[in-house]
Amino acid sequence: MKAIDMVQMILFILILTLLAIPLGRYMAKVFNRDKTLLDPVARPLERLIYRLTGTHVEQEMNWKQYAGALLIFNAWGLVVLFFLQLLQGHLPLNPQGFSAVSPDGAFNTAASFVGNTNWQSYAGESTMGYLTQMAGLTVQNFVSAATGLSVVIALTRGLARKTASTIGNFWVDLTRSVLWILLPLSILLTLVLTQQGVIQNLSPYVHVTTLEGGKQTLAMGPVASQEAIKMLGTNGGGFFNANSAHPFENPTPLTNVLEMLAILLIPASLPFTFGRMVGDKRQGRVIFAAMLLLFTVFLGVTYHSEIYGNPQVTALGVSGPSAMEGKEVRFGIAGSALFANVTTAASCGAVNAMHDSLTPLGSLMPMLQMMLGEIVFGGVGSGLYGMLAFVILTVFIVGLMVGRTPEYLGKKVESREMKMAILVVLIPAASILLGSAIASVTKVGTSSLLNSGPHGLSEIIYAFTSGVANNGSAFAGLNANTPFYNLAIGFAILIGRFGVILPILAIAGSMASKKVIPAGAGTFQTTGPLFAGLIVGVTLIVGALTFFPALALGPIVEHLIMVGM
Repeated sequence: MKAIDMVQMILFILILTLLAIPLGRYMAKVFNRDKTLLDPVARPLERLIYRLTGTHVEQEMNWKQYAGALLIFNAWGLVVLFFLQLLQGHLPLNPQGFSAVSPDGAFNTAASFVGNTNWQSYAGESTMGYLTQMAGLTVQNFVSAATGLSVVIALTRGLARKTASTIGNFWVDLTRSVLWILLPLSILLTLVLTQQGVIQNLSPYVHVTTLEGGKQTLAMGPVASQEAIKMLGTNGGGFFNANSAHPFENPTPLTNVLEMLAILLIPASLPFTFGRMVGDKRQGRVIFAAMLLLFTVFLGVTYHSEIYGNPQVTALGVSGPSAMEGKEVRFGIAGSALFANVTTAASCGAVNAMHDSLTPLGSLMPMLQMMLGEIVFGGVGSGLYGMLAFVILTVFIVGLMVGRTPEYLGKKVESREMKMAILVVLIPAASILLGSAIASVTKVGTSSLLNSGPHGLSEIIYAFTSGVANNGSAFAGLNANTPFYNLAIGFAILIGRFGVILPILAIAGSMASKKVIPAGAGTFQTTGPLFAGLIVGVTLIVGALTFFPALALGPIVEHLIMVGM
């Protein structure tokens, strides 16, 4: 364990926290429609959008109307992106003349980008034209992230309001998410990345002769603009197949740190937004503390495992750290371990190292973070609303312990809310395990494996976990560009996204209609360290009970084989 690595990780966490607090305050102002510095620019654009779309700003929706508007919007996005890929060969801004994407691949990609997953079974630089990248993929990067933000704000309103029948207006929340938050941050980050060497152009690919006399093609394109929103929106889809390990996407150690900060910036800020919007900042702080504690534990295990490396490789007398396999020497073990945990703590999926090359325990931690629902800190919006489902489970357990009806923010948590919270946990878990089970016992599933044994099983489990959790990172040892995996993971992505959003919105509508009960002698406080510890405990117990058998057959067995036990 190196001191410089510890300093790097601690500084990262400190900087993230210092940035998250003011951004959380700003986002609360945005969604409360208070005055902000961007109003002179954003408000005219907002009014124009409402005029063109016929949106009535003051007309709020109940949870069913909100869910209906959300589903219709995302369904149209899926259809448009699907046909954009099929018609790509006939569209402009395609200097390489890329042909249409296969129907199963187009469905997978459309579902992936609409679901804020950005799982890529294709190589971006050899598959997608510039128009598809910009008008299709990048647009979905914005609106899918805005959809997640809208849902968590609707849930926050549901928890904050008293005897109300509405939770906001989806079209207003979506518009304000893009104009006030995602777009300004993306413009700023794009400029910084461009200055650091990330390319941004519409040029044809460049053909060069190397120093050895060989021929090489350098892919060009509008990379910086897509890189910014891919990180800030926790999307993760790389312009290049190597993703953030590619020097045109992530050229320097500074960009590596900036991209990691961008991934967690909005998710880490949302607990502070939540605290302000419900009128109790302590509620946001305790959720942030629980997220940070879980993140620190997962990061510590991953880093220790990667520094330890593979003793079987070390025993062969190989010089240098055995754990450098699959990692960029520019970033080293600490930079790679930190990036792996950041990208799987959030529903991002961008990678600067190949997770297939991580040690068994090093790969188990990112996998487990996704299995828990990517709530540490989670995706844009999806992390916090997933964590709030665990908060509801926690207060229910506490209520049983103290012998009274569970309460949260002064409202009773009753059977309806518990049923919905259980669905939030069970739907993704069932999708991961059923999808992995089918793939691991069928020829169409196992024929794509490059490894047998427990590592091969880990590849399958990781793929379905990444899809259902809307992450998008891959274990790399699995050829997922087949009709079976394109369709199976595509449907898993949609289930993992909208199968969680609908119960969350149902909770929002149910909680909004409740009265606030004055705190009594038996009311359990949800603002202290004890409650943060309980959230962490419930989260880990639920994850361990649900996924331990599958993990035991995959990375845990592989670890025991590696150490010779």
